[in-house]
This record gives sequence, C-alpha cells and structure tokens, in this order.
Amino acid sequence: MRFLLIICLLCVQQTIANTPFWGKTGHRVVGEVAEQHLNRRTQRKIAKLLDGQSLALVANYADDIKSDDRFKEFGPWHYVNFPFGKKYGEETPSEYGDIVVAIEKCIAIIKDKEASKADRAFYLKLLVHFMGDLHQPMHVGRAEDKGGNDIQVRWFNKGTNLHRLWDSDMIDFYGMSYTELATNLPVYSKAQKKAIVSGDLLDWVDETRQITKKVYASVEIGEKLGYRYMYDHFDLVRSQLEKGGLRLAEILNELF
Repeated sequence: MRFLLIICLLCVQQTIANTPFWGKTGHRVVGEVAEQHLNRRTQRKIAKLLDGQSLALVANYADDIKSDDRFKEFGPWHYVNFPFGKKYGEETPSEYGDIVVAIEKCIAIIKDKEASKADRAFYLKLLVHFMGDLHQPMHVGRAEDKGGNDIQVRWFNKGTNLHRLWDSDMIDFYGMSYTELATNLPVYSKAQKKAIVSGDLLDWVDETRQITKKVYASVEIGEKLGYRYMYDHFDLVRSQLEKGGLRLAEILNELF
C-alpha cells in the first residue's frame, strides 16, 4: 500500500512538471492587458459573447478543461516543438495540431457568422489562453526535452524544471496579483506598441523562438538558481506577458 502511494505521488508530480502553460497568474495578466487595449465596440461585443465574463476570468479555461476527457484533443494545441535551425512549417507538422494551428482555428471560428454563440465563446476562451502560451518561450521549444520539462534545475533550493521556472516560479516569487502585475508592466510609447503588434502570427512565433534559444542557454542541468536569475530574466517575463496581451487585443479588435 505504501509503495502504491509513493508511485501515485510520483505520477502526480510528473504530471504537474509536464503541465505546459503560463501559471494562472500569467494568463490572467495577458487577459487583463488585452482588456485594457480593446476599443469600446470590441468590449461590448465580447461582453455579450462571454455573458459579462472578463478576459482575465476566462484566461485559464483551456487548462481547466484538461480534466475533462471530452476535450483531450486540445492538449497538443498549447505548444509547438521543432528543431533549432528550422522555422515553423519547415518540419512536418504534428497530426494532432499545435499552437499555430490552434490560434488560426480559433480566429476562423470566432469570425464565422454561421457559428453558434456557444462555439464562438468557446474558441474565444481558447484564443485568450493560447495567445498567452505563444509568448511563453518554452512553448516554442524542443521536442526532445518536452519544451524544457526534462531540464531539471533548483529554484531557491527547491526542485523544478526550466519550463515550470518560466511558467510560474518566477511570477509566483515576484508576489504580485495579476491586476498588480498588469498595471506595472513596461511602459511603451504608441510607436513601440504599434511595432509590437505589427507582423503576423508566424512573425510572433519566430520572435518567441529566438527568445527560447536564449532561455535554453541560460541554465545548466542541475544548476541552483535564485535572485541573480530573477534579476537577469524577470523583465523579459514581464515584457512577454505584455506583448501577449497587446497582440491579443489587436486580434480581437480586428475580429470584432
């Protein structure tokens, strides 16, 4: 019995370690930033579609439904893995889909006037989440280490992995709520914001990919990380959260 309990605990730990998403706080930040940059028309239409729910509230919906086997097909939509030296599309895409396919699918359903309100609301919730995932560098990682999940490190002397470190460890250590964090992100000029939302989805994938390479190079397996790593990298976390929100708002303003 004791042996079985240990096995169960290890399985739970492994499942948590391999969970591929910004932490809940990070996703809510992306939703909140996007909400702040919606035009009034878009705000009204989204409020009607989501029955008054905010983007921050629905930001983690795509993770919440993982516990329901009916939505198992959406699991691979949270990320894309391909070799360094390649660009998205140069490798045979996964038959199960990926984050690029997911975002394109969400946009197509939301803009489809023949789609039901329920379907449009469902895919809007997914879009909010996937636009956050797109800007988490380890979601555009390498397949051989599961986007950094297999790269074990120490965070303030506690075991973690590179993926979780960027998902939630640094954000949780910072200690701000999602609303506090969303209102204390880098301040960009109008010209800088315009530059951030320029380009298309594949440009954003490539941009995240370049950051991913630097993240992989930032640690060694088993390395003890703490204040210095936070000092060197948390500004990038904040920047990525803001970019995710700004680009999500840009897409939504175009859609609605």
